[in-house]
Amino acid sequence: MTLVQLRHLISLAETGSFTQSAEVLCITQPALSRSVQALERELGQPLFDRIGRRSELTAFGQEVVQRARQLVFEADELVASGRLMSAGQTGAIRLGLGSGPSAILSVPLLRTMATRHPGLRLDIARGPVQQLVEGLRERRLDALVIDVRALAPAPDLRVSSVSEMRGAFLCRPEHPLTRWKGALRFAVVQQYPIASTPLSDEVARVLVERYGRGAHPASCVTLRSEDIPALVEVARASDAVLLAIRAAAPDFVELPMQPALNSMARFGVVTLAGRSEAPALPLVRKLVQEHLHD
Repeated sequence: MTLVQLRHLISLAETGSFTQSAEVLCITQPALSRSVQALERELGQPLFDRIGRRSELTAFGQEVVQRARQLVFEADELVASGRLMSAGQTGAIRLGLGSGPSAILSVPLLRTMATRHPGLRLDIARGPVQQLVEGLRERRLDALVIDVRALAPAPDLRVSSVSEMRGAFLCRPEHPLTRWKGALRFAVVQQYPIASTPLSDEVARVLVERYGRGAHPASCVTLRSEDIPALVEVARASDAVLLAIRAAAPDFVELPMQPALNSMARFGVVTLAGRSEAPALPLVRKLVQEHLHD
């Protein structure tokens, strides 16, 4: 039994004429007859009574047509659902966001899905990079947007859509350091609480190279959280200095460090190599390119 046979059956039930149904279906009348006869043989009972030039459903044929309509409807719905999913209009995507991407991307991502793709289900997970990678490998997440410098190279991980954002030491506009005269050394900044997300080994290396061993995050960061917006609010209401991507707090003052920090975050989309991507992932990549840049 095939969907083609069921469509032939439904058409013949509606017209009662092999000639008319063959024309509607764009097949020959003998081909239609063979299709219906094959279906009758498979089901073991006649589906039509031939009365003159008309074909009328038997009692069994009426039951079969009713079920056939439901099967064909469900098949058509599956095809339509697949097309919508391919276009990113339906389905689901489970996305892991690192602290930096979460601060910049969460609101645009949620707003875009709510206003332009209301049929698409979005689940966002946040956390440390290794925890997110574990979720990806266990297929609890479809993709990650993270700082790829914190990612250990692995053959099962695929990185794409990489963009860079500048890191900086930031403070509220009324902070005492905004009135500092002369070169601003790290030792001066370190007199105040330093707030940051957990930093990668690469960032730690850059800090130590620029400012000495005391600048290692394990030593100098006194306020650590994955939640950048929370750190921004703390720095806004205190003398804490925020070490983060510049775009995380656009209204803050960037401190003119000597020497300059010159560190870039490299954000990218990470998926499992060889795994079929979620159909909505191109939408995520588009938003990454639009928002994760200076």
